[in-house]
Amino acid sequence: MADFRVGFIGGSGLYDMDRIEDRSEVYVETPFGDPSDAIITGTLDGIDVAFLPRHGRGHKLLPTEIPVRANIYALKSLGVQSIVSISAVGSLKEHLKPLDVVVPDQIIDRTRARPSTFFGDGVAAHVGFADPFCPTLRPLAVKSGIAEGTDTHAGGIYVVMEGPQFSTRAESTLYRNWGASVIGMTALPEAKLAREAEICYVTLAFVTDYDVWRESEDEVSVELIVQNLLANVSTGQRIIRRMIAEMPNLAGCSCRSALESAIITNPDAIPDAARERLGLLIDKYVKD
Repeated sequence: MADFRVGFIGGSGLYDMDRIEDRSEVYVETPFGDPSDAIITGTLDGIDVAFLPRHGRGHKLLPTEIPVRANIYALKSLGVQSIVSISAVGSLKEHLKPLDVVVPDQIIDRTRARPSTFFGDGVAAHVGFADPFCPTLRPLAVKSGIAEGTDTHAGGIYVVMEGPQFSTRAESTLYRNWGASVIGMTALPEAKLAREAEICYVTLAFVTDYDVWRESEDEVSVELIVQNLLANVSTGQRIIRRMIAEMPNLAGCSCRSALESAIITNPDAIPDAARERLGLLIDKYVKD
């Protein structure tokens, strides 16, 4: 099986591209259960790519139900080196308008019911996460969005809430006072797990609404979000194609060596079951 250099996580419209060649579906078993769905693989503009429907085809999974560990592990097992995540978000700032694209550089974790690490059960590791999005992919994402004529914003703080309910007005105002830019439900624990898996990760956050902080704004509705998501499908596909065309060599990126000094456990103390479960991630660092 080929190594799929670039992975994409997002909605169904993401992988419905006419230019994907040698298209197939791959079902990957992982130590963390089944991924959200089959992974769609193929070649796009000469690059081996893999697409994963985050919520499953037909949008069957709530944000809390997404098997993120299985998703990231499955992409890692296919040889994915970089992940471009497409995420729907609400705006917390006046100048970030619906249909704009935000490429955040920081994140605030307000989730509470999601496994956010591969480690534990015999292996302790602590990766650096000061800069949660890949420093190599972020400039490319911004450049690609601008080149496709979208209002693309470089940087910003993404608040990740648990959901599935939307924010209260008090919460929305609080996050604005924190200086946050957008709010969504899916960038975590994806970004944390991608870092542990030493995969470069960036988010294209597509603004669908103004959340509920605006007094003149109606409550956030699923109908509005879906309407704007559909409008963003072709934009997302164009940005993806441009990113693929200019994808840099990521071998020297700091994301690719995140575990190098992160594993604390003495190799002799790691249980055999943990070695088997995490071998894909730790074998190059943990020697007998």
